[in-house]
Amino acid sequence: MATPNIVVVESPAKAKTINKYLGTDFTVLASYGHVRDLMAKDGSVNPDANFAMTWEVDAKAKQRLADISAACKNADRLFLATDPDREGEAISWHIEQELARNKALNGLKIQRVVFHEITKGAILHAMEKPRDINQALVDAYLARRALDYLVGFTLSPVLWRKLPGAKSAGRVQSVALRLICEREAEIEAFQNQEYWTVTAKFVAQDNQPFEARLTHLNGRKLAKFDLATAKAAEAAVADVNAQEFTIAKVDQKDVKRNPAAPFTTSTLQQEASRKLRFGASHTMRTAQKLYEGVTIGGETTGLITYMRTDSISLSQEAIHACRSLIEKDFGKAYLPNAPRLYKTRSKNAQEAHEAIRPTQLYRHPASLRPYLTKDQFALYELIWKRTVAAQMATAIIAQMGVDISTKDAKTTLRATGSSVKFDGFLKLYFEGRDEVIDPTHKATDQTDEGLFGDTGTMRLPPLKAGEKPTLKTVEPNQHFTQPPPRYSEASLVKSLEELGIGRPSTYAAIIRVLQDRNYVTLDKRRFVPEDRGRLVVTFLSSFFGRYFEYDFTANMEQQLDDISGGRIAWRDVLHMFWKSFHHQAEQAKNLSGVEVRDTIDHALGAHFFAQDETGDTEAARKCPACEDGRLGLNFGRFGAFIACSNYPACRYTRELGGKISEPGAASQEGDYPKTLGLDPISQEMLSLRKGPYGFYVQLGEAQPKEKGKKAVKPKRASLLKSMRAEEMTLESALALMALPRDLGPHPETKETVQAGVGRYGPYLKHGTSYITLPADDDVLSVGMNRAVDIIAAAGKKTRPARAIGDHPTGGAITIQSGRFGPYVKYGKVNATIPKSMDPDTLTIDMAVDLITAKMAKKATAKKMPAKKASTKKTPAKKTRAKKSASKRPLRK
Repeated sequence: MATPNIVVVESPAKAKTINKYLGTDFTVLASYGHVRDLMAKDGSVNPDANFAMTWEVDAKAKQRLADISAACKNADRLFLATDPDREGEAISWHIEQELARNKALNGLKIQRVVFHEITKGAILHAMEKPRDINQALVDAYLARRALDYLVGFTLSPVLWRKLPGAKSAGRVQSVALRLICEREAEIEAFQNQEYWTVTAKFVAQDNQPFEARLTHLNGRKLAKFDLATAKAAEAAVADVNAQEFTIAKVDQKDVKRNPAAPFTTSTLQQEASRKLRFGASHTMRTAQKLYEGVTIGGETTGLITYMRTDSISLSQEAIHACRSLIEKDFGKAYLPNAPRLYKTRSKNAQEAHEAIRPTQLYRHPASLRPYLTKDQFALYELIWKRTVAAQMATAIIAQMGVDISTKDAKTTLRATGSSVKFDGFLKLYFEGRDEVIDPTHKATDQTDEGLFGDTGTMRLPPLKAGEKPTLKTVEPNQHFTQPPPRYSEASLVKSLEELGIGRPSTYAAIIRVLQDRNYVTLDKRRFVPEDRGRLVVTFLSSFFGRYFEYDFTANMEQQLDDISGGRIAWRDVLHMFWKSFHHQAEQAKNLSGVEVRDTIDHALGAHFFAQDETGDTEAARKCPACEDGRLGLNFGRFGAFIACSNYPACRYTRELGGKISEPGAASQEGDYPKTLGLDPISQEMLSLRKGPYGFYVQLGEAQPKEKGKKAVKPKRASLLKSMRAEEMTLESALALMALPRDLGPHPETKETVQAGVGRYGPYLKHGTSYITLPADDDVLSVGMNRAVDIIAAAGKKTRPARAIGDHPTGGAITIQSGRFGPYVKYGKVNATIPKSMDPDTLTIDMAVDLITAKMAKKATAKKMPAKKASTKKTPAKKTRAKKSASKRPLRK
């Protein structure tokens, strides 16, 4: 029966929940995300036609649009309730455009509603306040989509021609890649520097020990590198040992620390990376599940508000709930006198209008544990604690600093300590931190004041000015400055946000694209640029420098925000960008191969070749084969490599990937196999080799085929995606060869659990079932406890067979799960359950109809007549006389 109101959302899970809340006067349908996109061919954005765009409906979306069109025929109103962000606004606009193009509206009233949380109250409230589609947000989407398309389709062909092996370049992804590559260049260029500190151990008058560090020597304050050698440090130690010390000054103060603001999209990704070891994509997928909701007490409800937001503000209702909970669970001492109000600093904050928070604060994480997977529970607990802590009282840290000096005050040591005077919000939550990086890339002293909570500091005994502590020991400590750390997902997201590059909701996709294109790899949760990625960045920086500067990209984001605010026309932004960018692209097309090669070779020379004391690479560029040739970057059909300048007389080449410090140690293309060591069991040699599909390790050598016997192939194992060939060791190779490995019997089923690598990647085997190992887990180190969690989570995705009744002609009908979704089974007949039907509410009559339709379809197929053999005679093939060899003279 037709309903007067049609509601369109993005997710089928959300559609099911909302349908229950709205009642029988509403039909809720899912668009499954975007329904159309720009055609994947050149010309889909036409700058000469005022940036006209050619859209194409996704093949999978055609049926969904047809379902929406059919439902609209007899309806009075259409509510477009896609997600409350720019993408959601664009999806609603696309749906309206397609319905109008198909003449499916017929005067139907169209309105836009947004749900910031999937709870009954929030949904009913939103339905009472519909609005029109926000054209300014749509325009911002169109401008962003056109920009990304024009950059991709203009720049990628230039890359393919001028930089063989490069895949493509994106407007924002390339800037993120530049960050990673520049950090790696800093690390490679870093020269560590030695320095020393002197620490003295004292005993106070009450016999309590404490430590102090030398800060002044010979009447002068010590700078970081004043004690640069062991000799200088030993002299300082001798000076301290020869003195008597008195406590000259005691400083005590209370430092207040306020809680961090509630989560935005980017801070959630950062904190989940630091504390839960979640990748950005995994965080967003898990948050999506919490937003769409879980079934509790027979009702599906969303557990958190919308997870794509720049805002740090909370609704008055949420603040009141937080304060009530704090007073009840922690006491009045932990409740501030007035609510904490957070205001977003960024003037461009948009998307949803509230921070990420639990929809109901009274739902303590522990009460939801039975309904959530391990990762869902961990993320919900993180969000819940952050939200509540944001409204808790200030923490008070008691800090103490003591100067211990000689009588003439020429030698002074400093002792510092901290203690928690009142824990306040720290009782519940403490924000994680990235590494503290000195701007000069010198190692930061982790005992400095102000870093309490990062590494912790000791608590000093009661000390008073004039006391004379007893000096026990004095020790010199050697240190070396450290290079800046590689970017983690958390620190990369933080840097992108601080620079104003991209939108927080796109960071997960940016990181995924860089990995999918093999421009970067993750090593110990840190981004390492591949040579392919460094070549792309160098090319873009050299020949398209302006368009991949951090300031230019951030300014472009500002203009897109101005479009969404209605302050500038979107086509004006595109015209300003395209005119100069197109001119630059045309110039790049005329670059010669030699010009590109020499520019990149000069920029990356220090990466591919070791430098001497002066920073020169010429010694390492000497060809080891012909000795008078010079090694340099060159390009072939399949990418870049190192080659001798005397080609073709000298055919020496080697692949990229590593410096050659001594010319004699250079690796030629045939440098593999590389021996790793003996297998302790078989006593056969393990070697690293390179084949057509990448690197692998091999045990022993292939045995020649004997008469009447099959050839014996040696055991081989491909390197995992996370492994780098140049870092392979015997231990790593042995671990690979030991796969699949037994983890032991499952604690419940007692069936053996194995971890291994198969055709589709790392997996766990439980009995006869294979479960894909999540990307964040290591097949070489995953243990039984983690395996049990993964197996349990995979089991929840599969519905057990469920009988729903008997067929009218006899025999049971069951609902089962298959590779392609749920289906009903009757005897040998399997009928797929359409996505529009809910397996949980499927009736026996509906199941019989599906089975009858499937049986009828099979019967029709059997009755189809076979194709008759053609009686038409095939003409005989004409044979041509073979031409004689050409008598033209050979080219000299």
